[in-house]
Amino acid sequence: MIDGGTGDELVHREVLSPNHGARTLPVSMVVIHYTEMKPVEAALERMCDPGSSVSAHYCITEEGEVIRLVPEDRRAWHAGASYWRGIPDVNSASIGIELDHPGHAPENGGYRGFADSQIDALIPLLARIVRQYDIPRANVVGHSCVAPMRKVDPGELFPWDRLAQYKLCLPRPQCLAAGNPFHNEGSFFLALERFGYDITDQARAVEAFERRWRPEHITGIPDGEIAAILWQLLLDRDQGRTR
Repeated sequence: MIDGGTGDELVHREVLSPNHGARTLPVSMVVIHYTEMKPVEAALERMCDPGSSVSAHYCITEEGEVIRLVPEDRRAWHAGASYWRGIPDVNSASIGIELDHPGHAPENGGYRGFADSQIDALIPLLARIVRQYDIPRANVVGHSCVAPMRKVDPGELFPWDRLAQYKLCLPRPQCLAAGNPFHNEGSFFLALERFGYDITDQARAVEAFERRWRPEHITGIPDGEIAAILWQLLLDRDQGRTR
């Protein structure tokens, strides 16, 4: 048992931030980020700085320490200008989890995989949140999913497949339609918007989709493979196999 005076056995300690406000929506999603700051103390300091207007509900260190910054019943300031499945105020509807990670910044040593101990700590925390708020698997997303024009985190090396093994997010579809199921790019982008993405910048929206669903090959250009993945995701949702 971890607790440490936090009232939650999954939380090691609290570093409470003043940066939060009242929610205007019920919790219906989780947004996963990376800090892109090293060391982790620098990220915690920024998220606790009243002048930064930035925070998150949790930060998980690379060693697997879970730190609470904002109570879940409050609106943390982690997603910024964002959109998902018709919700423009993602902060009000979500719980934000920051992962201590160098991100894509060259000055931090460059992008790399996530520590096993960090993901081992994320999984039970996420499982508790998803269960408590009855969050659909399709609403466990990355920052790039909800802010494709601005963000790329947690990036193409984030292990979504590990989360999917525990039914904490949607798995990558395996049974794909042969060929491109959409008649033209217009119908593809309408489907992408229907699934949940902001398609204001179409190339960035495609990159965000690829980063999540085909991370090994990111082009920003629709092709038959990502069209087939999107088609299957929508088909599974419409036929009630996923939420």
